[in-house]
Amino acid sequence: MKKKKTMTRREFLVATGIGGGVGLGLTAGGLVLAEKKMWPFNSTKAGTRTPFPYAARTGRVKEYTFEAAPTTIVIGGRQIATWAYNGAIPGPEVHIMEGDTLRVTVKNRLQQEGTSVHWHGVPLVNPMDGVPGATQTEIAPGQDFVYEYVAPTAGTYFYHSHVGLQLDRGLYGALIIESAQEQKKYDQDVALVLDDWLDGMPGIPEDAMKKLIVGGDKMNMAGMGMSALNMPPDIVYPTYLINGKPAEHPMEVMVKKGQKIRLRFINAAAATIFHIALQGHQMMVTHTDGQPVEPVEVDTIRIGMGERYDVVVTANNPGVWQLAASVEGAAPQVRALFRYQGSVGQTPAATFAPPELKGKMLQYAMLKAAATIVVPPVDTPDLVVPLQLSGGNGQYVWKINGQVFNQADAIAIPKLGLISFQYENMSQMVHPMHLHGHFFQLDNGTGRGPLKDTVLVNPMQKITTNWVSDNPGTWAYHCHNAYHQMAGMMRFVKVS
Repeated sequence: MKKKKTMTRREFLVATGIGGGVGLGLTAGGLVLAEKKMWPFNSTKAGTRTPFPYAARTGRVKEYTFEAAPTTIVIGGRQIATWAYNGAIPGPEVHIMEGDTLRVTVKNRLQQEGTSVHWHGVPLVNPMDGVPGATQTEIAPGQDFVYEYVAPTAGTYFYHSHVGLQLDRGLYGALIIESAQEQKKYDQDVALVLDDWLDGMPGIPEDAMKKLIVGGDKMNMAGMGMSALNMPPDIVYPTYLINGKPAEHPMEVMVKKGQKIRLRFINAAAATIFHIALQGHQMMVTHTDGQPVEPVEVDTIRIGMGERYDVVVTANNPGVWQLAASVEGAAPQVRALFRYQGSVGQTPAATFAPPELKGKMLQYAMLKAAATIVVPPVDTPDLVVPLQLSGGNGQYVWKINGQVFNQADAIAIPKLGLISFQYENMSQMVHPMHLHGHFFQLDNGTGRGPLKDTVLVNPMQKITTNWVSDNPGTWAYHCHNAYHQMAGMMRFVKVS
């Protein structure tokens, strides 16, 4: 069956009646960036802040080829027509050493669709960031594009399309940048990519978007008075996946007693927050969004769209155990199995919820940046940017400072300043806010908050993130709920 064409932001804005506006004009070739007058620094230290240290170039090159194309996959015994890289979901798992050069040739074979690849969380050179309208034009159908950059620092990242709702098909995969110092610390190192899936079951993401438009902001209003952890998601999906497999046919992590297992959780979902727990075990959190933290032992992790957490599990309890990822605000869950070699224990039912899901949950306030990494200075910011997040007064529209994406100018700031983004969520929905091209430090009251690139801002919550503007170029920052981003909750910031 022929796939419907992806809804563009222009089409969305027309559908919601906000197709006019100023600042970011829409053209056939993409967005034309209008630049707001440069925001002045308010400190004599501005322009002198220390940039984040990156790995030295090694001269080694590692090459991959991604073909974005229609394909048929099998989910739970059912054949699904979708789009994917190299015919599989997730796409190829990319491994590279920090300091090496990554060269990826992307072949667009989507027939009617332009596309791109964004390297989520990686503070790379701006032209390679993969955001049409900011760093490149879309890769046209039948055309190829080569992304090439030095892998700047070790961590757990991922890649995905940054065009329309293509993320909510199969155009994503894990990106692991490794360091020689960490390679020998663990007996196994396993990436687990979480996803929500509706494409072809039946319908496509654009159908879901149209239903949200018709429904207006009733989901926002429905959340009034609820705690963030009970907030229903915009969409309850037909199924959920870990490394492309549903709960009924789970992937398995095979371990031996005594091993130390590193699990890299990546939430590549379009609109789902997960709670993760491993039956019969605790998890030692060691990294968030790729950057090391002081180890924290917990039972469960709340992971928003775009976030990543690395944990270490000590395999000291033989058996067959449920590694569950439950959907926040809804009943479904997905799972993998954590199976000890030689175990003959009974396999848990697909719907079994480990008691650890109700145990000690990781909170941002528990996280401190590891002593080994450089963080922004504890100082008065050179520039404070207030960012109010809000809904659409009856429409399915999501705004930053009262404006949707096409109505707002880019924020232009000088290089090497200490920038403070101060988020205030005035809506009843959770927003995972993601900054491209930089790490920010989360102000969590510890004096040494973790470095991240994506942060969950709960309803009616204020959160401050501080970052050094050390990477020149035009960068996106946006809600990583793909439907909120499509509905306007996105901006550009231009570092001169």
